[in-house]
Amino acid sequence: MIDTRNLVWQDLTLTQKAPAAAQLWLDDNASLTAKLKQQFPDFSVHVLSQQKVSPYAHEIEVLNTHQAYAIREVELLGNGRVMVFARSVIPVTNDTQEILNIGSKPLGEVLFNDPSIKRGPMQITQIDNIWGRRSTFSIGETKLLVSEFFMEELYA
Repeated sequence: MIDTRNLVWQDLTLTQKAPAAAQLWLDDNASLTAKLKQQFPDFSVHVLSQQKVSPYAHEIEVLNTHQAYAIREVELLGNGRVMVFARSVIPVTNDTQEILNIGSKPLGEVLFNDPSIKRGPMQITQIDNIWGRRSTFSIGETKLLVSEFFMEELYA
């Protein structure tokens, strides 16, 4: 698991510093779940935790609201190996009830299969050799935040 507490997020211009193979993952607006399923015949989601806790200050700043949140942390596995660590900050509202009950189903399948859900601008960060991206998704009146961190093995 990655400590995402004190990360500095920047706009997409930072992707120019990333290795070319990592850029293909960072600057892609399509479904990460679909892309991983294409690359790995054995794709699965390992839910590390989903609990009602407070988000970090930089996450609340993006969501611009103070309410009850569920934090969902998962590993996306390709052929049994962790390829992506994802952390989602999900406000607990009527709009998010379905998402809060998906279990080990990929969140991306819900977000990208509903045309009414809109994705916000992407931001990028780096922790050593791990590159990450995050963006908001609007569901009805509710905005949630999804951060994805790409393990070096995925793009090395």
